[in-house]
Amino acid sequence: MINNTKMIGIKFFPDRLIQNLVKGLPNPKWSLQYNMAYIANTKENLSIIFLTFKGNAWINYNKFFANRPINIDNEKVDVTWFRNRKTVPEYRTCPEEYLLKLELKRYADSTVKTYVTFFETFINFHKDIGLHEIGENEIREFLQHLIQKNHSNSYVNQAINAIKFYYEIVLNMPNRFYEIERPRKQSKLPTVISREEILSIIENTNNIKHRCIVELLYGSGLRRSELLNLKLEDIDSKRMLIFIKDSKGNKDRQTILSKTALADLRLYFKEYRPLTYLFEGKNGQKYSGASVLKIVKTAAEKANIRVNVSPHILRHSFATHLLESGTDLRQIQVLLGHGSTKTTEIYTYVATNTFKTIKNPLD
Repeated sequence: MINNTKMIGIKFFPDRLIQNLVKGLPNPKWSLQYNMAYIANTKENLSIIFLTFKGNAWINYNKFFANRPINIDNEKVDVTWFRNRKTVPEYRTCPEEYLLKLELKRYADSTVKTYVTFFETFINFHKDIGLHEIGENEIREFLQHLIQKNHSNSYVNQAINAIKFYYEIVLNMPNRFYEIERPRKQSKLPTVISREEILSIIENTNNIKHRCIVELLYGSGLRRSELLNLKLEDIDSKRMLIFIKDSKGNKDRQTILSKTALADLRLYFKEYRPLTYLFEGKNGQKYSGASVLKIVKTAAEKANIRVNVSPHILRHSFATHLLESGTDLRQIQVLLGHGSTKTTEIYTYVATNTFKTIKNPLD
């Protein structure tokens, strides 16, 4: 945006041919603020750019024409409560077009909450500046504020994503803040606990329902959200598989079902009689994520596990124990639903068989 008008920015490596071609475009100008050439953002000019540079340069049109497919399989997103909130008079709320775009794109509910929260934090940090007038310097100030508050790199990156969503997706400003530096992604090893500790946690659950929840998180390597979304028909006792629908990245997959877990699930079903979801709360509603977290933490405390155990640690332990028992990395990748083996390879850094062949110099 220059003078509240959308422009096409043209950034390129120094090249005489490209420079001469840019000069031949309709009324090209140079922006000192963005350090690039630009022309008016019209369909005609986009076509002219294509014809001008065809055969001479590769043009990145991604942000102009890529209209990402709507996630039609996501559950219905309800942002009504964002609109109906009572806020203090000075509080700057998320623009309606931001909420509408999240609804139309059918982003996951957790993503909607994250984006709205971060974006409102940002616009209230610069409440005296119009959204269209905010530039890269203001965004850097906000990110610097987050860093000074000792927020994690992941937290800062989520803030950047929420801000970019408004300018690049809602307002359709391609690469609006391409110069914004992102913090380096932290590379942390997964926390893993032993098989004995897992069994102790299972033994210290309060009832058969809690027992089944822990057994599936560990024995099938489920994410907490995947466990909560399981329906009765997703358990295939004949093939000993669990069918996981609309997982992370809107992907379906299958994972293994433990014989021990199946036996306990049958006892659980006779006692609780769930109707739709495998694990239900009051009035047949889907069980809550907070309840699952509490179940795992309470059982771990009773078992005297020193590590701060979470449902995801059970998933990490599932993958690591499979690797230690000789399961192929590619098979583990499929069971976990990872898009790349690079994600799964992190478990090689914590599996004990990685170190067993190494003789300790002290010994």
